Parts: sequence; C-alpha cells; structure tokens
Amino acid sequence: MRGILMALLMATPVAAQEVRDCDALASAAAIAEPWDQNSRTFANDRVRLAVIDTLEPAAAAFHLLILSPPYDEVGARQCKLVGIEGSLGFASLSLEGLTSSYDPAKGLTWDLTANVYDAGSGGFVAKPLSVTINQSTGAITAEMK
Repeated sequence: MRGILMALLMATPVAAQEVRDCDALASAAAIAEPWDQNSRTFANDRVRLAVIDTLEPAAAAFHLLILSPPYDEVGARQCKLVGIEGSLGFASLSLEGLTSSYDPAKGLTWDLTANVYDAGSGGFVAKPLSVTINQSTGAITAEMK
C-alpha cells in the first residue's frame, strides 16, 4: 500500500492543489491538536479555518478546512477542504505564520506554508499556499507558488 501511495505522490505535481466539498475527512476528530493553534476565525467569526490531520496517508495527511458563507437554507455555512488531489492532503500544514488580507475586488486571502512531496528531489519541500474566498459568491481558490 505504501508503494502505491508513493507512486501516486510522485505522479502529483508539487504545485497541485484543489478545493473540494467536505467529506468524512472533515470530522471534528481530525482537527489537529492543539485546537487553539490549528483553528482561527475571520470576518466577524463567519469564516473558520482549521487544520485537519487524518494521520494517514502519512505523507499526505493534512488538509485545510474552511467553513464560510454562503449559508444554506437552514443556516449552515459551506464546508470545503483544500488538499492536493482527491483524499490526499499535504505532508504537513500549520497556521503558524499565517497572514491574511482583504481586497474588496477579490475577497479574503490567507497565505501560509504547506509541505509537499517533490518527486524531482525525492523529498519534501515547503511551498507557499494562498487561499482566497469571495464571501458573496462562496467561491474559493487555492494556489501554490
């Protein structure tokens, strides 16, 4: 199984990322400890970020959870996960060093660092990750540089 995972990681470009709907990986049990260091709120507490640690696969276990407007008909926020591809996440992720900015034309942007597997070097590298949400439309984009 580990060989299959490494082959999949090697086939994944180092700068690939995706935003997808929350699934079973978005469990509260998977919020990285300590919670106070791995969860933050923004926009008058309407937007929450949390680091998710699924433990496995060990080389791709970390995801960024985003709860944000728009709200559905019963008042729940949308729930999105930022990761590499499918159920794969980052090798590590932390909110330490997170910066945020707001541009009315683009939305709320967070910049943080994610560690990812780099097939070229055969190791892990730190990459800047930028995530932007337009709270009016709910559109979320993620880009690794």
